[in-house]
Amino acid sequence: MRRNYRVFRMLKNTIKSVKAMIVLAIIPLMTGCSWTLFNSKGQVGKEQGNLIITAILLMLIVVIPAILMTFAFAWRYRAGNKKAKYTPEWAHSTKVEVVVWGIPLIIIIALAIIVWISTHRLDPYKPLESTKPPLTVEVVATDWKWVFIYPEENIATVNELYIPVDRPVSFQITSDSTMNTFFIPQLGGQIYAMAGMRTQLNLIADETGQFDGISGNFSGPGFSDMKFITHSTSDGDFQRWVSGIKAQNHPLSFSGFKTLALPSEKHPVEHFSSVEPGLFQRIIDQYMDSGMDRHSDDAHSGMSMGSAEMPVNHAGE
Repeated sequence: MRRNYRVFRMLKNTIKSVKAMIVLAIIPLMTGCSWTLFNSKGQVGKEQGNLIITAILLMLIVVIPAILMTFAFAWRYRAGNKKAKYTPEWAHSTKVEVVVWGIPLIIIIALAIIVWISTHRLDPYKPLESTKPPLTVEVVATDWKWVFIYPEENIATVNELYIPVDRPVSFQITSDSTMNTFFIPQLGGQIYAMAGMRTQLNLIADETGQFDGISGNFSGPGFSDMKFITHSTSDGDFQRWVSGIKAQNHPLSFSGFKTLALPSEKHPVEHFSSVEPGLFQRIIDQYMDSGMDRHSDDAHSGMSMGSAEMPVNHAGE
């Protein structure tokens, strides 16, 4: 019996030593971590962060007691404890069943209600309440760069996004290539960009600064460098930025966009002083019309072939 007790003590001390070594090994690695999702700079990002924290805390109501009880039971019913009650025939307890099933059920119901309310409140298509009108930015994912079109300002940029602070931004998003995701972690959740389709995302920045934007969906060899900087500035600085771009002589047409959209990696920031009217919709329509054009061409070819095979009735025959 004493031998078993000594083995148990040695095992316990070994586990403590291993845990301490793991913690010491993780601490240096954690110094390089950036808790971006919990350092939100916008209304949507903050509410999403609060939702994540709330869900984690609710789940810890089960997780923490389960972990503590594991060690408590192991210690209480160790071989050397003569005071522990020995009940080899025990098989059921209504009280235990109520606790084991009741508490998780309550937590699941609470999580379901919170998530349901938050899902509707944080609907990416739902405009944000503000005294300022939203700024519309049309986003196009290409291989492997981001194109931002400002239809109201009639300018466009590549891999650079400027937005006014405390003003809602309505992102209209599509893709000119494979499916991608548009993501500014410190401002809010990500949403898909798909060719021939338009998705929406409404965000707002509560303070000035620079926030990283990324692609959250693998889309090829240039995916890892498909990044951009979001600059949240005052209204005055935003207007000066727009005026500076307009002063350049570098327009963007549909043919120019097709050249721009060709695969390239680590594409530098680029500005366009004007944009062809309806460019964003034309980028979407090129995929919507391709099938129709193909069917039309097939039907036309079929009619031509049919006409060639039809016998010709000559007069007098």
